[in-house]
Amino acid sequence: MTRLLTIPHPRQRAIHDFRRRWLVPVLTLTSLALVVFFGFYTWDHLSGGGLFDGGWGAWRRYRAFDPDHITDAVSSLAGMIAAVFGIVITVVSIVVQLSADRFTGVARMFLRDRINTFVMGFYVITCVCGVWLSVTLKTGFVPGGALLAMLCGTTLGLVLMAPYFGYVFWFLEPQNIVQRIRVEGMRAVVTGLHRAQQLGARAAQARVVSCMEELTDVTSNSISGKDKIIASAAVDALKDFALDYLKLKQEQSAEWFRIGERLRENPDFVAMDPESLSDIEQRRTWVEWKVMRQYLGIYNEALVSMRDINYLIAIDTRYIGEAAAGYRDMELLRLVFRYMNSYLRTTINARDVRTAYNILNQYRLLVESMLRQGHDDLAMEAAGYLNYYGHVCFDIKLTFVTETIAYDVSALCQLAHELNSPCRRGLLQSFLELDRPLRARSQEAAVLGVRKAQVKLAAYFLSVGAESEARLVEVDMRDEPLGRLESIRYALESVTTKDFWEIIDRGRNFEYMPEAQRNMLPRFFEWLGVGAASYSEPPPSSSAVISSLS
Repeated sequence: MTRLLTIPHPRQRAIHDFRRRWLVPVLTLTSLALVVFFGFYTWDHLSGGGLFDGGWGAWRRYRAFDPDHITDAVSSLAGMIAAVFGIVITVVSIVVQLSADRFTGVARMFLRDRINTFVMGFYVITCVCGVWLSVTLKTGFVPGGALLAMLCGTTLGLVLMAPYFGYVFWFLEPQNIVQRIRVEGMRAVVTGLHRAQQLGARAAQARVVSCMEELTDVTSNSISGKDKIIASAAVDALKDFALDYLKLKQEQSAEWFRIGERLRENPDFVAMDPESLSDIEQRRTWVEWKVMRQYLGIYNEALVSMRDINYLIAIDTRYIGEAAAGYRDMELLRLVFRYMNSYLRTTINARDVRTAYNILNQYRLLVESMLRQGHDDLAMEAAGYLNYYGHVCFDIKLTFVTETIAYDVSALCQLAHELNSPCRRGLLQSFLELDRPLRARSQEAAVLGVRKAQVKLAAYFLSVGAESEARLVEVDMRDEPLGRLESIRYALESVTTKDFWEIIDRGRNFEYMPEAQRNMLPRFFEWLGVGAASYSEPPPSSSAVISSLS
């Protein structure tokens, strides 16, 4: 019988962590120390003429404190626990300071942690008790209970050092700091929940913004230090925060969505036009706007030094967009597309073909999600944006990006047809407009790539019996030169495997078609009067361009 994987409840996980991190180490060290000491003490007791009565005789002898002989020992207890406290403070201060140099707010976070507060309080209380105990000895009187309590406190203070140092190092691990900042931000959101009072809502807003900026600082420092793991964790934490926030967004009071004076003073808001701030208020999207504003800043910083972070930002932005579609938050959806467009614009301006190739993959996946969820108007808008950026890339001679956009829009048209979407004809018409400015300027490489994508789509339509849609493509291509059409046919018929000869994120050649779809090519080209062509050397393939991305 297969055993199902069970995920523990957070409370159960907390109990398990407490046992593993604190209870087991403290009990083990304390037990071993006491067993060793009382083992030797009992042996000394028996060898010195004591009676064996189950060990209690040794214990009674131990407790028979002589005030004339333990004065120095009692005084040293206070000094010992104070020395231990000094060691703890020194080590912790050094480690926390090193972390604070990398991550903003670590010292404040450390001092607010309940376990750190408890441990420091324990050492302070034990030191004070030791000082007071040192002056309680009188002639013929020993405060046995207080002395035993001080012995136990000193023992626990000594034993506690090892697990506490382990906890401090765990607490200051970068990924734990990142998750703690995210959780703190969500606590601020929950605190601001249902806060109709202006003062309480404004304080919670300021704390949320501060947490976002701390995560951005972590990412920036990690990018500067070439630490991709921590940078990725911080970027994902912003996404997780946004997704958790969307679950609570509908429960927030109206006061939460007003941008108060403290928010307006924030650098990301202070430079905005008052009308834009008013729009954000009305659309109730200031939190998500701030998250993606942080993403855009990180994106610009990582574009040169750590491109994988750019790809991750696009993925996480897509996740936010898909979640917004699930909650029917149309204003947030439009905001997501605006930021995706901003990522593309920044990448195109930097002439970074590889990053644009990867970002477009996420853009297409986001639009596909919109089609599946019935947001056809947004899918049409996005196709218009893609066409625009295809023309921009053509103008600055990034022809492979234009070709990538063509294949992505072609995939959207195919999905819209499969879903019988109301916008399927509109997407097709938009797709057929993509190459018109290119043909007017006689740029062969770009036109060839776009036309291949259109022929692939026509072959798909024929393979599923949608001849009328395929005829639209055929009509659009009637004026193409015969040599160009022959080159397209040869290139498409030559690709018989979907696997590219190098590792690529998309997983398949642009020009690959399943067997049923490829078998429709002769029929389509017959409409255009193009027979099978043969070449001594194959014409350039768009897939070959992928290997030259930099």
